[in-house]
Amino acid sequence: MENFEFNTEKIEKAAELLRAVAHHLRLKIIKLIHDKKEVNVNVIYNTLKIEQSITSQHLKILRGVDVVRTRRDGKKIYYSLNYERLDAMNRGIDLFEEWTQARKVAKKKK
Repeated sequence: MENFEFNTEKIEKAAELLRAVAHHLRLKIIKLIHDKKEVNVNVIYNTLKIEQSITSQHLKILRGVDVVRTRRDGKKIYYSLNYERLDAMNRGIDLFEEWTQARKVAKKKK
């Protein structure tokens, strides 16, 4: 593979994104935000029955990987999803799955 470039930084960023999104509680938060389009932290912790501090910690992680966006209205901060980021993640996963399937087919032909 002459053109292959092993980019540790890209791999670490991808792993950080997937690790952030794959957590069961953060998946619930993402689904809730998706369903409601935009919510503040109170709605999230009341709906999911989790402590506010825990909710804020998870939202901080999701903000850190640019999966959620924020909008301040007075004292409240509203969260929405960064669909461009989630779509890019999905495309990367799809490419990996396509490669995996193609490899399985190639192995069966041998």
